[in-house]
Amino acid sequence: MIDIVGISRSFGDRKVLDNVSFRVESGRMTGFVGANGAGKTTTMRILLGVLSADSGTVSLNGQPITAGDRARIGYMPEERGLYPKMAVLDQLIYLGRLHGMSTGAARESATGLLDRLGLAERAGDNLESLSLGNQQRAQIAAALVHEPIALVLDEPFSGLDPMAVEVVLGVLQDYAAKGAPVLFSSHQLDIVERLCDDVVVIGGGQIRAQGSREGLRAEHAGRVFELELTGPAADAGWVREQPGVSVTHLDGGFARFDADSDEAAQAVLSLAVQREATVVKSFAPVTPSLAQIFKEVIR
Repeated sequence: MIDIVGISRSFGDRKVLDNVSFRVESGRMTGFVGANGAGKTTTMRILLGVLSADSGTVSLNGQPITAGDRARIGYMPEERGLYPKMAVLDQLIYLGRLHGMSTGAARESATGLLDRLGLAERAGDNLESLSLGNQQRAQIAAALVHEPIALVLDEPFSGLDPMAVEVVLGVLQDYAAKGAPVLFSSHQLDIVERLCDDVVVIGGGQIRAQGSREGLRAEHAGRVFELELTGPAADAGWVREQPGVSVTHLDGGFARFDADSDEAAQAVLSLAVQREATVVKSFAPVTPSLAQIFKEVIR
């Protein structure tokens, strides 16, 4: 578990982070989202000790994080840093050795990762000969080769096609399943929504929202409902006449509406059930997508 508490950082007169606090739980994947310049990369660099904070603390499993702890974290920086003219397998072994692994252990770990990431056949090729997507996979392998205790990844899915995303996702989920806290930033909100257990939204250097994926969706759901009717007399036009209800979309037997209260919404359902020659196919609250929540909290 990684705790970031009260982190602030300025560059000259510009305050980049303002009292940033959030937790990355063990065994869970936490998505860190925000617009360009919101403070994601600066936060990650402070967590890893690449930058210092003006104030605040970072702790690992309840203890102040040390240089030794940070060396055991798998980090994928925004600026990719592998050697273009070195064979992929050779540099993964080299990186493993830098983290204290024996040559044999580093080779075993690197070979297994390249196989899982679909790069086994390119292990002997220089990095620069790979496509950008495959270079990205190699960079992910570099963050994982030393069998880290936690992962901090800056835009790990950038440049990956949908099939590669699925492959990388499987590898990251395996690490989380072993109990490692996983933090990654991404502009691809659909991927974050599908992948993450928890989400942290940052804007203007401040945390705007955080919590479990489902908790955030429930918190920002409001009282928007959808009703779908079938049957010979399926017509939802009558919903517009109900008190405490404002219809936002109507199409035959389908209605989406805002309700002033849960009681008003339940009244609509009760009337729908009572209508002759009509069957209620579905009735449910509408939960917002992560993209919708992001727009709401960043405004």
